Amino acid sequence: MHAPDGFINAPVSAAAGVVAAGAIAVSLRGARRELDERTAPLAGLVAAFIFAVQMLNFPVAAGTSGHLLGGALAAILVGPYTGVLCVSVVLLMQAVLFADGGLTALGVNITTMAITTTIVAYALFRGLVTLLPRTRRSVTAASFVAALVSVPASAIVFTLLYAVGGTTDVSLGKVATAMVGVHVLIGIGEAVITALTVGAVVAVRPDLVHGARGLRHKLKLRVNGELVDAPDAPAAEPVPAAARSRRTVWISGLVTSLVLAGFVSFYASANPDGLEKVATDHGIDKKAEEHALADSPLADYGVEDVDDTRLSGGLAGVIGVGATVVAGSGVFWAVRRRRTGEEAETADPTRTSV
Repeated sequence: MHAPDGFINAPVSAAAGVVAAGAIAVSLRGARRELDERTAPLAGLVAAFIFAVQMLNFPVAAGTSGHLLGGALAAILVGPYTGVLCVSVVLLMQAVLFADGGLTALGVNITTMAITTTIVAYALFRGLVTLLPRTRRSVTAASFVAALVSVPASAIVFTLLYAVGGTTDVSLGKVATAMVGVHVLIGIGEAVITALTVGAVVAVRPDLVHGARGLRHKLKLRVNGELVDAPDAPAAEPVPAAARSRRTVWISGLVTSLVLAGFVSFYASANPDGLEKVATDHGIDKKAEEHALADSPLADYGVEDVDDTRLSGGLAGVIGVGATVVAGSGVFWAVRRRRTGEEAETADPTRTSV
């Protein structure tokens, strides 16, 4: 759903940019409360994983494909504020390095793909886990529903922006129907990917999943032929073992991201995604503008002067994952360092921050 330049006029694009900038500023402050020594290193990895999976367009219907938006996944794994930052980093990398999503439309894309999906998904997720039993299956099920709803919600917000600042005169009713219809189908794919990923991490390290904080798996004992809950026993995991476990999760996630972007992406659907298809069918793209960085060395997810298509796309994917994990990790390291500094100042009021 990456909107190019020219779909939305300059005033509305600028207004969306202001909204996006404000949301990012709020998220930077909110992320300080979400990031700790366990999750801060994983936040950059989540951004890289979302980048990699977004390269895997999957077919939905009638010559249309879809891809992960990632807001729900990021919000559930690392928190809503950090989630907004994760998806925003991905969108920035895609626009600047790969000419995917217009530069003047960056505010629109952050508003629809980062802010909307994260807010809608996390609000719905929290509501569901409050109502459902506090189990791993409930967390996975809630993530599925939240991700599913977040995608058409994003399509609705884009349609509203187009209704206010669209550059072509088209039937908004038809556009809205088409956008929501195709993105409900894409939402199913989003939901499957999100639920599988959240379920996999929850099964290994539920303490690393923001949305599963406080989740405990009760030990069952058989007493007189019946299963009963074992008494709670505070057994803290040794710090070295915890660090090794987090490192294993991080390395596994990075390797998975590199394989998806560098190899599996070659087999992704070549059909246009939901927004591209609707834009072509209904004339939204009549005034679309060429990307300002269309001649960049990595434009369209290929490496310039590399003739082999498979190798070119694979290298671009690997570069994208590397750039995203570095950029994301840098942002979240800075946020975490700022929090650590504030905590130190609170503990020692006489300390002067540098």
